[in-house]
Amino acid sequence: MKKTDFRYNTYVKILEEELVPAMGCTEPIAIAYAAAKARDTLGTLPERIICEVSGNIIKNVKSVVVPHTSGLRGIGSAAAIGAFAGDAGGELEVLSSVSEEQTFALKEYIDSIEIEIFHKETDHAFDITVSVFKNDDSASVRLAGRHTNIVSIEKNGQKLFESPVIEEEKKTNREVLTVEGIVDFADSVDVSDVCDVINRQIDYNMAIAVEGLKNDYGANIGKVLLHGKENVMHRKMRAYAAAGSDARMNGCELPVVINSGSGNQGITASVPVIVFANHMGYSREKLIRALCVSNLVTTHLKTGIGCLSAYCGVVSAGAAAASGVAYLMGGGLNTVAHTIVNTLAMDSGIICDGAKASCAAKISSAIDAGMLGLNMYLQGNQFYGGDGIVTKGVEATIANVGRIAREGMCGTDREIIKLMMEN
Repeated sequence: MKKTDFRYNTYVKILEEELVPAMGCTEPIAIAYAAAKARDTLGTLPERIICEVSGNIIKNVKSVVVPHTSGLRGIGSAAAIGAFAGDAGGELEVLSSVSEEQTFALKEYIDSIEIEIFHKETDHAFDITVSVFKNDDSASVRLAGRHTNIVSIEKNGQKLFESPVIEEEKKTNREVLTVEGIVDFADSVDVSDVCDVINRQIDYNMAIAVEGLKNDYGANIGKVLLHGKENVMHRKMRAYAAAGSDARMNGCELPVVINSGSGNQGITASVPVIVFANHMGYSREKLIRALCVSNLVTTHLKTGIGCLSAYCGVVSAGAAAASGVAYLMGGGLNTVAHTIVNTLAMDSGIICDGAKASCAAKISSAIDAGMLGLNMYLQGNQFYGGDGIVTKGVEATIANVGRIAREGMCGTDREIIKLMMEN
C-alpha cells in the first residue's frame, strides 16, 4: 500500500483515534467525565447528583472498582469522584490528576450529598446523563453513542450545547478496513507514522500487566495462569494479558491504551503480541507492524458489533492478537484470515456480563482460542464455510459475527441486564 493510497492515511488516523489512554474501566470513567463536565457547568461543587444511564452502562459499571475511590464500585462512586475531583478537560483521563488528599476526602463528600441512579429507557446502548444541583441551580451533561461524545449540556434548564447522537462517533470511515488491506498496510507502513501511538500502547499496557502480576488484584487470574508455568510462552501470553485486566478491573491507577473504547480490548490486542515478540526476539519494528495488524483487526471486528453489546469484546481482540502473532511469524494474508475465522468459530458464544474480575479469565480464553486457531491453520486444519456461523471468506464471516452481536444478541443483552439488576 502506497502512502498516496487514501486508505493509508485513513488507517493511520484510525490507529490514532482508537489507541488513546484511559485510566480505569471506560464506562465508569465516562460517568466521571460527564459528572466533571456537569460540575464545571454548574460552577460549584454539587450537593445532589442524578445519574440516568442505559442498561449497558449499568452492566459495565456495577461491579468494577473506580480509581481513586479507595476501592468503591459502581455508578454513584464514579459520579461522585468525577464531580468532586475530576478534571473535565482530561476526558478518559478525567481522574488521572486526583490527589491522595482528594481520595481521602471523598467518603466525607459522598456522605454529605444525595445521589440518585435511574435506568434510562433509550435506543442507544451507550447513554449517560449526569445532572448536578446546588441550591436553586442545576446543570446536566449527556454522553451518547461513545465514551466522550457529549451531545447535550444544560444549565438551569437552558441548552448551552446540543448535537445529534452519532453512534460510535466515527471520525474516519471504518468501512475501508479489510483484512487484506490491514496486512498490506502492515507490510508497507512507514513505521515513523505509527510509532508514537504504538510505542505508547506497548509501554502503558505492559506496565499494567506487570503491576497485575506483582500485586493482589481481583481474582488474580494472571498469577494463577503463570504459577509453575513461568517459562511456557503461550501461558505467559495469557497470564500477562489477564493480569493487566486483573489490575484494571480492580482499581489500579495506571493508564491503559484502549482499543474500540475498551481497555480490556486494548490489553488483549497488544500484550500477548508483545510477550510473544519479546520471547522470540523479534525487532521493535516487526512488533510495531504486528501491532498494526492486531489493533486494526480488533477495530474491524468491533465496527460491525458496536461499542457495547452482549458479545464479549475480548473475543474479537483475542482473534486479532493471534493475527498479530501470525504476522510476527511471517504469515501473510491467508494465515491471518484463517486465524481470524478459526477463532471466531470457536469463541463467539462468550457473553459480556459487564466489567468485573472475570473479564481477565475471558481474556485468557480468547487468547487461548486465538492461538489454537492459528496453530490449526499452521498444521493444515481449518473450519469451512457452512460450519455454523462460518461462511466462505473472512469478510463474510466477520459480517456474520457483527450481525449476531448487534441484532441477534439484543434479547440476550436485555436478560443479562435484568439478572444483574436483580442482584
